[in-house]
Amino acid sequence: MVVTQELRFSTPGRGLFEVTAEVAKQVRASGIVAGICVLNVLHTSASLIICENADGAVLRDLERYMARLVPDGDPLFEHVDEGMDDMPAHVRAVLTHADLNLAIRDGALALGTWQGIFVWEHRRRAHERRVLLTLLGE
Repeated sequence: MVVTQELRFSTPGRGLFEVTAEVAKQVRASGIVAGICVLNVLHTSASLIICENADGAVLRDLERYMARLVPDGDPLFEHVDEGMDDMPAHVRAVLTHADLNLAIRDGALALGTWQGIFVWEHRRRAHERRVLLTLLGE
């Protein structure tokens, strides 16, 4: 069986936003017992990651690290069509992931105890982000 659905998530601006519950809900609703869940973010300035979801300091530390690695307004960047965070958002997305592949086991996502799925918004302003969910299994 194959199930495909587009999920939409509103972000208030730059940061990490957990979407584990919504993805897990779609997996349960599919009735797939064993298979794979593929997620693709349909944007070039946001990404998907699996990260610890127990301590918010981890997310804040990731954002601070990325800000140091790829700062807004870096004079290196020529592409600034949508502002000083435009090219940095693209670089951040390239350095992380546009897709995730997760196992489905016993009708649920096979995540570790402290793992969560996050949309990482790399732009400073709010966006609606689309994530394509594809479930394959039986």
